Amino acid sequence: MIYRIVHKTEYLYATAAEACHNMLRLDPRTMPGQTCIETALRVEPVPAKLHAYVDYFGNCVRSFAILAPHNKLSIVSESRVGISRLPSARVPASPRWNVVRQQLHQDRDDAVIDALQYIYDSVCVRLNPTLRDFATPSFPRGRPILEATFDLTARIFREFAYDPAATTIDTSVDDVLEHRRGVCQDFAHLQIGCLRSLGLAARYVSGYLRTDSQPGQVHLEGADASHAWVSVFCPQNGWVDFDPTNGCIVADRHIVLGWGRDFHDVSPVKGVVLGGSGSALRVAVTVAAV
Repeated sequence: MIYRIVHKTEYLYATAAEACHNMLRLDPRTMPGQTCIETALRVEPVPAKLHAYVDYFGNCVRSFAILAPHNKLSIVSESRVGISRLPSARVPASPRWNVVRQQLHQDRDDAVIDALQYIYDSVCVRLNPTLRDFATPSFPRGRPILEATFDLTARIFREFAYDPAATTIDTSVDDVLEHRRGVCQDFAHLQIGCLRSLGLAARYVSGYLRTDSQPGQVHLEGADASHAWVSVFCPQNGWVDFDPTNGCIVADRHIVLGWGRDFHDVSPVKGVVLGGSGSALRVAVTVAAV
C-alpha cells in the first residue's frame, strides 16, 4: 500500500513576528515494513537558513530560521510512503513479561543495551506506584509480554474517553489517569508510564493514521492530525507497536514519523519566535491511499 501524506501547519500573528527558529520532524522513516519513497517541504516565508540532520534516535530533523518580520508562517510537508506491514489476526507469541524484565537487566547485547534508555523517567513521563498499580491487573506473573501489553492497550481504550478539550500539551500523566480523558499523546504517555513502572522498555512513536476508512472499517480516533502510539521491547520479538487510542496492534494503517522517550523528543514542529503577539495555530493532516 502506498500513502500520500500532506501535513500543513500555519502560525498567524496579530502583530508581526520579528524572527523564528524551528525544528521539524516530519519526514517518515524508512524501516522494516515502511519505505519513504519521497518527501518535500515548503516553508513560507522562505527561510534564511535551512539544513537537515539525523538526531540521536535516528529521526530526520529539518531546522530552519526566518530572520525577517512576518505575520504568517506556513509549513507544508508532503510525502509518499510505502507500507508492507500486514494486519495481524492475533497477538504474536512472546516470552513471559517478568522474564523479559529480567533479560533487560542481565543481557548485554546491542539491542538490549539500546532499549535500556526507555525504562527510566523522561520529561513527560514520571514513574510512580499509581501507574504500576493500574498496569498490574494486565500483567499477572507469567503472562506473555505482548499478550499483557495488548490487554493494557484494550483497557485504556475501553476506560478512557477521547476528548481533545480535556487536556493540553502540559497535562501530566497523573491527571490523565485521574480524569480518564485525553488524546493520543496522553494515552501513549500513560501506557509508556505503566510499562516502565513494571521495569519494561517502552518508547513513544509519532506518526499518522490513514484517514479514508474502507467499507466495513471503523473510523480511528486521531486520524485527522498527527498521531502517537507506543512501542514495547522484547528481545525475542524486537519492538512491537500498540495503539491505546484505538485499542489495536499497529499495522498497515499507521505510518511512522519517528520515535523517542516521549513527545518531547519527537514533536513534529518545535520552535521559538521573537515577537508575534496574538498568535493562532492551524494544523491539518490528510493521509490517503494512492
